[in-house]
Formats: sequence, C-alpha cells, structure tokens
Amino acid sequence: MVILDGGLATELEQRGADLNDPLWSAKVLVEAPQLLEQVSHDYFAAGADVGVSATYQATFEGFARRGIDRRAAGDLLRFSVQLVRDARDRFWSEPANREGRSFPLVAASVGCYGAFLHDGSEYRGDYGLSVRRLAEFHRPRLDVLADSGADLLTFETIPCAHEAEAIVRLLEDYPHIGALISFSARDETSVCHGEPLDLCVDLTNDAPSCLAVGVNCTPPRYVTALLRSVRDATTRPLMAYPNSGESWDSAQHRWLFGPDAIDFAAAAGEWYAAGARLIGGCCRTTPETIHAIAQATRRNAP
Repeated sequence: MVILDGGLATELEQRGADLNDPLWSAKVLVEAPQLLEQVSHDYFAAGADVGVSATYQATFEGFARRGIDRRAAGDLLRFSVQLVRDARDRFWSEPANREGRSFPLVAASVGCYGAFLHDGSEYRGDYGLSVRRLAEFHRPRLDVLADSGADLLTFETIPCAHEAEAIVRLLEDYPHIGALISFSARDETSVCHGEPLDLCVDLTNDAPSCLAVGVNCTPPRYVTALLRSVRDATTRPLMAYPNSGESWDSAQHRWLFGPDAIDFAAAAGEWYAAGARLIGGCCRTTPETIHAIAQATRRNAP
C-alpha cells in the first residue's frame, strides 16, 4: 500500500489563502510559500507516503500572464518541489515519525492542458488539439520538473485519450524518472471526454516509466467500478484518489454539494479490494481524510 496525499488548493483555501486566480494553488508559491510547506508537512504527518507539489496549474504560459518571465517561472516550478522536499525532511527528522513508515516520496504534479485553461476543461477534455500540440504544451514544464529533485512525476486529471497519448510519447524522453498517470472520469467506465477508461489505460502500457495508473478528481461513487473495469488492461498497480463527491462549477468557480456522502476509510478498503494499491484524495479532501485512509488501509492490507 502507498498512501497519497489529499486536496491542496481547497486545503489552502481552508487556511485562508485566496486562490481566485488562474494560477490557482500556484499563486501561493508567489505569495505564501510557507503555507504550502506546512500543508505538505501536515499530509505527511497524517500518513501520506507521497507528497505532491503545487504545480498542477503552474505553466510557463500561466506565469507569463502574471508578468513572470520564463527564468523566474522555471525557478518557481523547482521551488514548489523543494517546498515538499523540505516538508518531507522536516517530518522525517523526528525519529518518532519514522516508526512503521517508509521514507516518503515527493511527486511533481503535471496538470492536464485543461488546468491551464482554468475553465473546467479537465472535466470535459474538449480541447480540439492534436497529440503533437498537447506534447508541445507539456514539454517545457517537463524539462524543468523531471530534473527538479522530485522522486517522480504525477500526471493528474487527464480527461481524454489524446492527452494520454501525448504524455506516453513525451515520457520516452525522460526515462530517468518514473511517472504516475491518472484520469478524470465521468461515469463508471469512461473518462470525461467519453473514451473508455480501459482504452486510456492500455495506452499507458507503452510507457516503460509509468509506475501506476488510475483515476483522480472523480466522484467516489464511480471509483470501484472504474478500478474493476481496468484490472485486465494493465499489470501496473492501480491508484485511486477521488474528490470528496462535490462537483466543480467552472462558471462560478466554486464547489457544489454532490450526492456522495462518503466514509473514506470504508471506501478505501473497497478500493483496495478492487485492485487499488495507491490510495489518497483530491479536491475537498483534507489531512483528516488521509489519516482515515491510512489508518484503514494499513490496518487491513497485508
């Protein structure tokens, strides 16, 4: 079992950060980096084996819109990873924190193209871009993050097969670092753009550096069926880190209460039984959520 961390942007908001900005959580890199380090530390303390950087919505294009040049933007990408490393090292420096734990890893988040658009496209995937154009978009950020000191890359909330194909092609050029690839889904079998999840997962089989594949920022009620739908599509470990069950209103830029009233501890056991070996949370989940998942899965997993 590997425990992933939980929601970042929504946890930052709970702690007073104003994220009403196209940079979203990456805005805090500029304004309050110490808050990012503390949130990462709290997730490690809650039981996370993997902490994720605040680079999901951080792109050179997005920084340029804020008047930040490419050199400074690259520095901010690296700084985001360093903040998680600092949090990990601070947590691990306490001997009591090491009991029954593996040394935590640091993952550099690579958000989908839709995250840059800041219009909810990560839940639609209707980009209208070719595989080549999507690869061109992601490459400059990967050039930095792949050598940022992160232990691995995590491609998050991928909504369509075209973007998955672009990522798989790109990873051929970064063989020195492993990657997680996670899709956003709209129902029990399909990613947000409509392609079957098993088709998208099958694409990732062509990436030797892909360490695990699964779903994130997806309603929890779909997760068990999604995991079962892809168990025969890959030999890699599966992962699941859904949102809290609410839905994102891209017009109003706010979360709406959803139909899921979920006990994450119980659900994590169900996802484990369905094949997930990396489990955590996405938007609107908290360190308390991750603590519940860690307690439940570490107690029951062999």
